Amino acid sequence: MSTISAAAQPGSRAQRARNVRLGFSLLLPVCLLAALSSGAVDLSLGESLAGLYQGLSGEIVDQAGVIIGQIRLPRALLAAMVGAVLAATGAATQGLFRNPLADPSLIGVTAGASLGASLAIVLGGSSLGAYLGSSLVSLGAFFGGLLTVALVYRLAQSGNGTSVATMLLAGIAVTAFAGSIGSLLEYHASNDMLRRISLWRMGGLDGANYPRLAVACLMGIPVLIALPRYANALNALLLGESEARHLGIDVDRVKWAVIILVAIGVGACVALAGTIAFVGLVVPHIVRLMLGPDHRALLPACALAGACLMLLADTLARMVMAPAELPVGVITALVGVPFFISLLRRRHQYGMP
Repeated sequence: MSTISAAAQPGSRAQRARNVRLGFSLLLPVCLLAALSSGAVDLSLGESLAGLYQGLSGEIVDQAGVIIGQIRLPRALLAAMVGAVLAATGAATQGLFRNPLADPSLIGVTAGASLGASLAIVLGGSSLGAYLGSSLVSLGAFFGGLLTVALVYRLAQSGNGTSVATMLLAGIAVTAFAGSIGSLLEYHASNDMLRRISLWRMGGLDGANYPRLAVACLMGIPVLIALPRYANALNALLLGESEARHLGIDVDRVKWAVIILVAIGVGACVALAGTIAFVGLVVPHIVRLMLGPDHRALLPACALAGACLMLLADTLARMVMAPAELPVGVITALVGVPFFISLLRRRHQYGMP
């Protein structure tokens, strides 16, 4: 009987993974419709569907078509893409560091992006025009994040390879350094610049449009496609680096590839939507409780769940103080901080001291 049970376990886990992915796949369009229907001007389900059709067909004929097609649809799709990338990269980071408290900010990408954006704002921050909807601030944030991650990775390298522990410590040091430089910039910034920096750091999707959505898809979709290719390697790394090498995994190559993908994905998200905290921490834990640690099932499910969470968070951000809007980063932090505290209180369950 025990042999039959053991043999049935892989099949049951695969079935559970399919069920969870199906559940999130069904929840995603519901969250999308909720995001399209809710806001300063509430629309019925019929009006939302009609506006969605007009937005997709390009034939805007009424107010619902304008609201959905030109304002809410690109914002909702951008929210879904940002949430999917942040959650998937968060799961990959936790697998790489073998630490349930890890998230992409540990490698300095968020701090570097914040410094790049602050520098661009203080030095002018003017828009570069309609080139894919990018601005100088977004470009500064993206390249700031990439350069910071490159520095962290370089500091972690040695003759024996790349140490995850050293990378973690280097990330903390570089994050602190970037924060101090950012504070120095803020000290010399004007009141208007300070407000722009503060609003950007809170995270928001109010500047969403189709060019920005195109940039998010151009950067995010390849990351979402590439990360699952390293699922087996991340599973092997859960056993330890020595065991992974004995299984034939090129550990240093996997580290380099995952770090690059995380830097590109998170850098693009932060550049387009500002700093949005805790999505990369909370979502992988929720999904891991449902599916277990197998990254083959975890990464796709995290992407779907992250998209749902960001859509719900952005909907709440537009509804709580309508017609005014809260920064979506405030909503995710309000959800994420209590979860993080509960995680710390139960850290012994994860084998942490």
